[in-house]
Amino acid sequence: MKKVAAVILASGFFASIAIADVRVDEAVKLQQDGKIKPFETLNEIALKAHPGATITDTELEDKYGKYVYEVELHDADGQEWDVEIDATSGEILQTKQDD
Repeated sequence: MKKVAAVILASGFFASIAIADVRVDEAVKLQQDGKIKPFETLNEIALKAHPGATITDTELEDKYGKYVYEVELHDADGQEWDVEIDATSGEILQTKQDD
């Protein structure tokens, strides 16, 4: 599966978005149509789950029959985390430490 990188301007700052399964234009349309939460909001949800962490990568996938926003984080202790968020509801589906 080929991933396409895109940069989306959201509320005054850039969020790097790597789109997997969902084309860049489709992801933007889903957000504009209110079918998924804004990328800025999804990033904030992930960061609240791991305060002080930095986002290193994001992907939007169509899996589990829903849109899943996957966020990779690097925390202040040097640990890497993967957070999966339901892009429609904002619910955290899974958070796990990356090996």
